Amino acid sequence: MELKIRVEKDITKFYENVGNISTIRGEKEMKVVELSKMYASDAKSYLVKGDLDSAFSCISYAHGLLDAILKLNEK
Repeated sequence: MELKIRVEKDITKFYENVGNISTIRGEKEMKVVELSKMYASDAKSYLVKGDLDSAFSCISYAHGLLDAILKLNEK
């Protein structure tokens, strides 16, 4: 799969996952969610600039942060 398409799909999936967050316990966890959103925003910026490697790195990191918070908040 072409890297640009992969990054675009990953960015879309990230925002879908953020939209599915119902409850996050704690201020620290919310800060990590906000940080993950910043990395996703950076990924979009790099994508527009054509820096696909940086875009992929940023969105991968954003997903990792979000996944960690979701795991910590599982019941």
